[in-house]
Amino acid sequence: MVAGVDGVGGVAGVFCGVRVPEGLAARVPAEERGGGRDDVRLLVSRGTEVSHHAFRELAGLLRAGDVLVVNTSATLPAAVDGRVEAAAGSGGGERLVVHFSTRGDDRRWAVELRSPLETGATLPRRGGPAGTVMRLAGGGGLVLEEPVGPGGERLWWARVFGGDVAALLQRYGRPIRYGYTERDQPLAAYQTVFALPSADGGGSAEMPSAGRPFTAAMVAELVSRGVQFAPLTLHTGVASAEAHEPPYPERFEVPAATAWLVNAARAAGGRIVAVGTTAVRALESAAGPDGVVREAAGWTGLVVTPERGVRVVDGLLTGLHEPQASHLLMLEAVAGRAALRRGYAEALRHRYLWHEFGDVHLLLPEQTGKRCSL
Repeated sequence: MVAGVDGVGGVAGVFCGVRVPEGLAARVPAEERGGGRDDVRLLVSRGTEVSHHAFRELAGLLRAGDVLVVNTSATLPAAVDGRVEAAAGSGGGERLVVHFSTRGDDRRWAVELRSPLETGATLPRRGGPAGTVMRLAGGGGLVLEEPVGPGGERLWWARVFGGDVAALLQRYGRPIRYGYTERDQPLAAYQTVFALPSADGGGSAEMPSAGRPFTAAMVAELVSRGVQFAPLTLHTGVASAEAHEPPYPERFEVPAATAWLVNAARAAGGRIVAVGTTAVRALESAAGPDGVVREAAGWTGLVVTPERGVRVVDGLLTGLHEPQASHLLMLEAVAGRAALRRGYAEALRHRYLWHEFGDVHLLLPEQTGKRCSL
């Protein structure tokens, strides 16, 4: 179904009336569909020129001197069963699933409350009110204090009591799962080959999924061909899979070595290709108006839009996003509206698979990348 691809509208101003057919949702990981992690398809857009490949052909599509910027954040088992604490004598409270999204500097957590389904998936539910007490597995609990954003109803800041959150997640948590997936998967299915444990127990509520198809063998092949890898970290919060909200501030770190490598590669004419929208957000947060990347760490609230443009990133390897997802603003900033329209029309026409276990899209420039205005 490609009708409406040429319309203008939606969050990114790219699609209007486009619907991804339900049958194009990747319901299980690639290795359960009969192959390995890297057994997914790769759609390549060079401007409005589109070609179709296997992901294993990636090394032949990049050049020696190119840099792949990867997110090393590990995925947390961020979904925990709980129950609303009921008033005395009123019986049991409402059963809910708590999605732990982001840890604040004040030790509070941004959380999302979801209504469980018999299938194991969940439905969105309005958060609040302030003062709501949730009892969690293991005897601990949390108290909702205030919405994360002005007028927000989905994510709330919560104070956790009765135990350490990292230990709670490791013992009672499971990966966040949405209704388009077929069944629960082990945490290992949500870890990328680049994932590293965090010293403070931090991580991502949802997998930085663009890196999922990479294998150790593929990384070795890319390195042998002169493609370099630049690691950074951005701990992703809970995506607004139904609400399509802009991203909230997230914790990130761009090491000095990565900043040096990216700057050196750009000076030598190499292309900077971000693996995932999270890598774009972190790297662009560390880039000054002069386009130079500097060591940086902390929180980023940067939203990359076509108006802002990109300062450092030349290309992007990413999954396929819903037509109303705010991520499409970033893709348009990197590749341009015409390239995005054409690429998504081709993805629908050739029945590429969507979501975190699906196929991937490589956006490359026709020439030197699109930079933001200084």
